[in-house]
Amino acid sequence: MSGTTHVFTVSAPARLDVFLAAQPPVSSRAQAQRLISAGCVSVQGACQQNKKYRLQPGQQVALALPDRPPEPELLPADIPLHILYEDDCLAVVDKPRGMVVHPGAGGERDTLAAALLSRYGRGGLSSVNGPLRPGILHRIDKDTSGLLLVAKTDCAHRQLAQQIEAHTFDREYRAICHGGFQSDAFTLEGQIARSPKDRKKMAVVGEGGRYARTDVQVLEHLGPYSYLKLKLYTGRTHQIRVQLAHTGHPVAGDVVYGPKKPALGLQGQCLHAAFIGFIHPGSGAYMAFESPLPPYFTRTLALCRAGR
Repeated sequence: MSGTTHVFTVSAPARLDVFLAAQPPVSSRAQAQRLISAGCVSVQGACQQNKKYRLQPGQQVALALPDRPPEPELLPADIPLHILYEDDCLAVVDKPRGMVVHPGAGGERDTLAAALLSRYGRGGLSSVNGPLRPGILHRIDKDTSGLLLVAKTDCAHRQLAQQIEAHTFDREYRAICHGGFQSDAFTLEGQIARSPKDRKKMAVVGEGGRYARTDVQVLEHLGPYSYLKLKLYTGRTHQIRVQLAHTGHPVAGDVVYGPKKPALGLQGQCLHAAFIGFIHPGSGAYMAFESPLPPYFTRTLALCRAGR
C-alpha cells in the first residue's frame, strides 16, 4: 500500500481504536475504526483488524495511511442563474430542478458552484467551505428546486452559518407526497443517520444519529396524495424525504425513498424550497424571499386536483 506509515509505541494498556484515535494523524474514533477495518493498522508487525484488541505497554502500532487521491478541480461554467437578490455580502439564488449544488464523488461539472465561480470569481465568493464549494452555505438536492443563500465573503459566511446552527435561519418547502394524514398540522422529529442497509441513503434511527425536526402543515388533501408546507428546524441530509418516507408518505417522484416507478410522470421528487428568511450579516435587518412554484410542480398539482 502506498502512502505514509506512522509508528507509535504504547505506554499504557488501551483498546486499539481508543489508542489510535488519540494519535495526531487520526481525527476521531470513528476514523480509527474505519482504518482498522480497512487493514491499515498492524500491531508488532501483524495486521490487526479487531478494534477491541487490547494493547500492552511496549507494543508498537503501525498506521499506514494511503495516499489521498487528488481533489477534482472546480472549473467555472457559464450557466445562467436566476438571482433574486444580491449585494456585497450575499446572493439569493433560485435553483432549477436537475442542477447539482457542488461537485461530489461523481465529479459533476455543470454545478451551481461552477456557475457561481463563473459569475463572481473566487475573489467574489467565501472560501470557508473549501475550493469545491465557493460561497456555498447550505445545499438542496439535485432534483429539489428552489432557494439557496450564497455567501460572498468569509465574514458573511460565518455569521450566516451561525444562524443556521442556531436554528434562526428560516426555511420552508412545498411538497406533494403519497397518502393522506389524519391531522392537518404535526411535527416530525427524531434522529437521522446513514442507513445501515445502504450507505448511499439516510434513515431515521433510534440512536447514534443527528436530531432532525420538521414542522408540517397539510395545505390540501388530494385523494391519494397530499400537498404540504414544511418548515425546517434542522437541515440534515435528505431530511424531509427521509422523514416523510419513514411515516409511509414518501415525496411523490422520489425513487430513492419511495416507489421505484415515479408517480404522476415526475422525474425526481416533487419538492420545492419556497421560502428563506435570515438576518442580514451587514445591516442586521431581517430579509425574506419567496420562490413561486415552478412549472413541474404546478403541473403535478393540477393533475392531482383533477384526479381527486
